[in-house]
Amino acid sequence: ERLDQDPGGILTTICNHSFHCSCISKWTDSSCPVCRYCQQQPEKSMCSVCGTSENLWICVICGNVGCGRYKGGHAIEHWKETEHCYSLELETQKVWDYAGDNYVHRLIQSKTDGKLVEYNCYGGHEADGICSICSGDAGMDEALLNSKVEAIVEEYNDLLTSQLDKQRNYYESLLSEVKEENEKEISAATSKSVSMMKLQKLQAKLDKCLEEKSFLDDINTNLVKNQEMWKERVRKVQEREQAALKLKDEKIEKLEAELRDLIAHIECQNAVAAVPGSISS
Repeated sequence: ERLDQDPGGILTTICNHSFHCSCISKWTDSSCPVCRYCQQQPEKSMCSVCGTSENLWICVICGNVGCGRYKGGHAIEHWKETEHCYSLELETQKVWDYAGDNYVHRLIQSKTDGKLVEYNCYGGHEADGICSICSGDAGMDEALLNSKVEAIVEEYNDLLTSQLDKQRNYYESLLSEVKEENEKEISAATSKSVSMMKLQKLQAKLDKCLEEKSFLDDINTNLVKNQEMWKERVRKVQEREQAALKLKDEKIEKLEAELRDLIAHIECQNAVAAVPGSISS
């Protein structure tokens, strides 16, 4: 690296993690993006749900603060809701795995200088209170510590990456479920709109048929009226014809009677005419 490099190019945090200034400026939280070490500790941490300040646990994935299971149990509820299975106890700086139901921490923060040191849980304390491991050299070899710290940081980064991948898969599944629901709603709306269009077409055909039926009903009504009128006319014509025939028959009978009377008169005249001739002879 250049010795005269821009002092604003690389920034190293208290927890010994280096970042580009352009990258760390996008990180809105005051904690470290890698280990979540808070650069500015608040005066008093509280549970984000119930507000208690005892037995607090912070999620190492999203930074949510909740109380332990022996208080309100809001930390484990956060794990059940988001599946963030790693949580750090603020008092002891130990990391708990909810999925494995055990501690998985490798580093803890020193209360003296704030640096990260390896937490060794394999040694036991004697009855007189002297640790079997700590009874030797009080400090750890710096080179060995650095190598172990690098290995542990790499392991932690891998662990954090796997958790972030798991969270990404989880939210992608949620997005896919939402997408499927949206597609179902869109298909249902499309089918509904198609059925509505078909219903509108059928309604239009029905209205047209009703109009035609009304027109035919009007025509039928007019035809019935015309039929009644023509029946009345035919009846009147038939009555006139019957009256004419009756008058004709009466005239014929009258003429026949007159004809009979005329024939009888002529016969009488002929008879009278023949009688004087016979008398004179």
